[in-house]
Amino acid sequence: MKYLETTAELEAIYVVKPTLASTAKEIGRLTPHYRQLIAASPFMILATSGPEGLDCSPRGDGKGFVRVLDGTTLAIPDRRGNNRIDSLRNIIRDARVALLFLIPGSGTTFRVNGTARITTDAEMLKSFAVEGKEPRSVVIVTVETCYIQCARAIIRSDLWNPAQHVAEGDLPTVGQMMEALTPDIKGRDYDADWPTRAKASMW
Repeated sequence: MKYLETTAELEAIYVVKPTLASTAKEIGRLTPHYRQLIAASPFMILATSGPEGLDCSPRGDGKGFVRVLDGTTLAIPDRRGNNRIDSLRNIIRDARVALLFLIPGSGTTFRVNGTARITTDAEMLKSFAVEGKEPRSVVIVTVETCYIQCARAIIRSDLWNPAQHVAEGDLPTVGQMMEALTPDIKGRDYDADWPTRAKASMW
């Protein structure tokens, strides 16, 4: 198999130049319309980079869980998770981040590139409390570029079509997958305990 090795080879394949719409949408600030997209999104993917490599982490909460602080600043609460803190470790050592916001039912996605820092400011943590539970930290993102993404990927994937949802039982459970990886986890027990464990540790 032959692989492309130079940007010249790549550009020879993609000879059609980006349209005005593809370039004009990329700016360095959060417009009122872009803020509306963030406010409507309950799910975001956070990409980071560190000495051990790359990380891409899903983040989700109620609509607008990512807060716009001003025209170039976002705040992301770090909710309960698996305590691996891969993304946070990366941010400490390499501030560059990329965000991808999804909005259920919409073909429009929103992308942000910038840098991030982590705060444990008491007032900031308190402002993000849910059911009396504060996040342990908040990621503050400084926006360098942001833009809407073409809807083709969402349309091609038919992502929001309920008829395309995977039926329960068609995939292995988390417990089954974990048991296959380590004998110290009993899959049936893990799956049975998960609903109660999730409810108690959601925030």
